[in-house]
Amino acid sequence: MDKSVIIRASSLKKSYGEGEALLYALNDVSLEVYEGEFLVILGESGSGKSTLLNVLGGMDKADSGTVVVQGKDITAMNARQLTLYRRDDVGFVYQFFNLLNDLTILQNVTLAPKSGRNKERTAALIEAVGLKGKENKFPRQLSGGQQQRVAIARALNKDSNILFCDEPTGALDAASGKAVLVLLDQIHKQGKTIVLVTHTREIAMMADRIVIMKDGKIVRIEENEHPLGADEVNW
Repeated sequence: MDKSVIIRASSLKKSYGEGEALLYALNDVSLEVYEGEFLVILGESGSGKSTLLNVLGGMDKADSGTVVVQGKDITAMNARQLTLYRRDDVGFVYQFFNLLNDLTILQNVTLAPKSGRNKERTAALIEAVGLKGKENKFPRQLSGGQQQRVAIARALNKDSNILFCDEPTGALDAASGKAVLVLLDQIHKQGKTIVLVTHTREIAMMADRIVIMKDGKIVRIEENEHPLGADEVNW
């Protein structure tokens, strides 16, 4: 695995409330993500894992600390710069797909910036996620697993180096969830950096490293010398 750092987060703090009701979602969190690795952030609900993902992805801002992604300090960016960062530099896959129901599958995938310029690439991605022939269907006509694969194709159509995934199997049955994990495993093997949030230990065993969070802190980071293939994961 290439040890070049692609994301460096330093001393991140994020709190909600005040006084006795003050709650730290992130409490002095520092983390490096290496280029080309599959990193899982693991923790129970309320541990801070999704908050950390959102700060790394520019979806949320920390109260203090820095995040440098591919040499860009995103914590110093204004709202417009952050919008461009989210649009151009990183891909997102969410638990509940975030597809536009009045657009076809092809139209949803081509929402990614610059994707309309390369129709061959878009067609190849739709085929790669197993949805060739369904381009003109609408999200409501697909299963949950198929919708998540559309969301992954849309994220990949940006051609960004980093893919952030927030509980991508959380709304799926086991068979659909495994199909999504197989796809993510394939994407990782093509050289993409994947940062995935989950509360499921078995899924975390796919990762090169597992970051374990509790109460807004990283309690330990585990090196996984023998990551499981997606077909070996059961939960």
